[in-house]
Amino acid sequence: MENLLANCVEKNLSQFMFTNAIFFCERLLAEFPSEVNLQLLARCYLSNSQAYSAYYILKGSKTPQSRYLFAFSCFKLDLFGEAEAALLPSEDYVDEVPGGAAGHYLLGLVYRYAGRKNSSIEQFRMALSFDPLCWEAYRELCSLGAAEEASTVFGNNAFQRLQETFVTQRINFSEGANIDQLTDFDKASRDTSLWRTEHVPGENQQDLKIRQLGADIPPDTDRQLNTNGWDLNTPSPVISQVLDAPPPLLHKNMLRSAVEGSLMSVHGGRRIKFSEEMSAEATEGSGRRRSARIAAKKKIPMSQSYGKDSYRLHLSPSESNCVPSLSSMVEKCRIQSSKEATTSGQSISDIGSSVDDEENKNPSESSPDSSSLISGISEVLNLLKILGNGHRHLLMYNCQEALLVYQKLSLKQYNTHWVLSQVGKAYFELQDYFNADSTFTLAHQKYPYALEGMDTYSTVLYHLKEEMRLGYLAQELISVDRLSPESWCAVGNCYSLRKDHDSALKMLQRAIQLNERFTYAHTLCGHEFAALEDFEGAERCYRRALSIDTRHYNAWYGLGMTYLHLEKFEFAEHQFQLALKINPRSSVIMCYYGIALHESKKNDEALNMMEMAKLTDTKNPLPKYYKANILASLGDYHKAQKVLEELKECAPQESSVHALLGNIYKQLKLYDKAVLHFGTALDLNPSPSDAVKIKAYMERLVIPDELATDENL
Repeated sequence: MENLLANCVEKNLSQFMFTNAIFFCERLLAEFPSEVNLQLLARCYLSNSQAYSAYYILKGSKTPQSRYLFAFSCFKLDLFGEAEAALLPSEDYVDEVPGGAAGHYLLGLVYRYAGRKNSSIEQFRMALSFDPLCWEAYRELCSLGAAEEASTVFGNNAFQRLQETFVTQRINFSEGANIDQLTDFDKASRDTSLWRTEHVPGENQQDLKIRQLGADIPPDTDRQLNTNGWDLNTPSPVISQVLDAPPPLLHKNMLRSAVEGSLMSVHGGRRIKFSEEMSAEATEGSGRRRSARIAAKKKIPMSQSYGKDSYRLHLSPSESNCVPSLSSMVEKCRIQSSKEATTSGQSISDIGSSVDDEENKNPSESSPDSSSLISGISEVLNLLKILGNGHRHLLMYNCQEALLVYQKLSLKQYNTHWVLSQVGKAYFELQDYFNADSTFTLAHQKYPYALEGMDTYSTVLYHLKEEMRLGYLAQELISVDRLSPESWCAVGNCYSLRKDHDSALKMLQRAIQLNERFTYAHTLCGHEFAALEDFEGAERCYRRALSIDTRHYNAWYGLGMTYLHLEKFEFAEHQFQLALKINPRSSVIMCYYGIALHESKKNDEALNMMEMAKLTDTKNPLPKYYKANILASLGDYHKAQKVLEELKECAPQESSVHALLGNIYKQLKLYDKAVLHFGTALDLNPSPSDAVKIKAYMERLVIPDELATDENL
């Protein structure tokens, strides 16, 4: 009975029938109370988004597996102190952090959200030392700005660690070694895959693969762990987005991040799937308890895949920085043929045969040879080196270097959604909005169900003033998952583009309700408060974003803009300096930093900063414009005129350039040219406030005596 109920629960979990799993697991625990069954019930609760239930039933447990699940429950409930106490050794349990790599990763997240950066960095590095394939730990290190080069992290030490792990794992299983003799990494692999590798009659391999991937994925994990949250995709009205069938309705918590999936899968429970072999098994070991029969059974684990607008760092599309042509990238972005799309890559840890064949084969025959294993490990680590290098360069804002690194990927890897979204973000940070639009459009066309990067995509469309396409994007994302913060960020950007800032603010606050740790939503809320001239609310939102991610330079920039409007120039100078320290290649931040220096009467430093910004991005007109403005305020009208005449050739349709030129010609008493440029500025449809200022300048013009005489005649 115990074995039957346990396998029924495992099957329900693998098929996402969580409430049914809870029902039978409660029956199991009532009949056979044990720590293992208690852990299984906790997994059921966590899978059904009932972290509070898992918290109460696990409180006080001392075993490593229970401590890990309890710490995970505490993390979901934002009880960081209790989570830390459960994971760290103490007088009651002096063993190491439970869960191996996953335990250290979870502890790193606890420290990060508690504001203990150095401790979190140490734990993420420990996670990588335990398991070099803990990719999420490396991503967290990149986001904290503390990642080593990928060639070092995934180099020789990682190769030796993986080789020892998999070779030891194969030997131990073939020799029937006790599971307690394995390393933490081996235990995690065995625990999470042992009960899922058996073939069930009637299931095809595709269904089996889906079951393997989904069995241990807990719901509602992506909402609270994913802090890198920059996710969105948009349908283009030009590019065909028609699908053969409508996308399935996705409910909350159905999309899972690899972060928490890996956390939950470490202590997945040592269960064997119930099948037709049960009758034979019952005959063999009817006199033993279920745990003893499981320990005695030999299996080879199967691997598992593991102005107001200035707040937005905005440049007009014609002025955006043009990085090397996208033509070299397009070849990699082509949609794969059906053959390429259906061909799966070779797994490095496909170290097992089916359970049906296991009893009839020698274990050594069913395991891959040593050369194949070594080759697989080498291929995976080489892939992680490229991906890690590109991701590290991107989060260090070396975007052109990141683009070059991603070009080294194979067509299959480059054409995945994650890589395409990374490339789109790189173009976005370079303010090359046209290429960013092309890349995100392709990503969304190929993966309409994927939301990662779609918040950034909606901001790209905002800068391109693509109101119709942004509206389509928002509607489609809401139809895919209306409980995703990325979807509501897209809706908020859509309302903001329509100048309906109150509605935009409501949409963005809805995104924050869905995920309080979604940093970008807090920053966008700050932009909307600033557009409404509620600078106190804007400052509050920016600081909340920084409390989640101190390297989110957009929030530092927003604070600087807020202090500029409040004429707190020294504070603004400090905020821009911090933003520039994180992203030293942003010419827009340099410009406003120069303005803050100028307002603080540091004119020489301001002019030097404008020169630096101009050299950083020669296509950005802002440094030239503000340099001319500073020169004009210092009374050096001839130099200002020279800079503006040069700028007029690059940006002839900018009304502000002509208005400033008209003002300079007025000071130089060249009234005819002043009138000409003021008129040109009005013809270019400036904003209402700018139009009022230009008309005021024209009214204050002193008419020359010759013109006055001619008029009298």
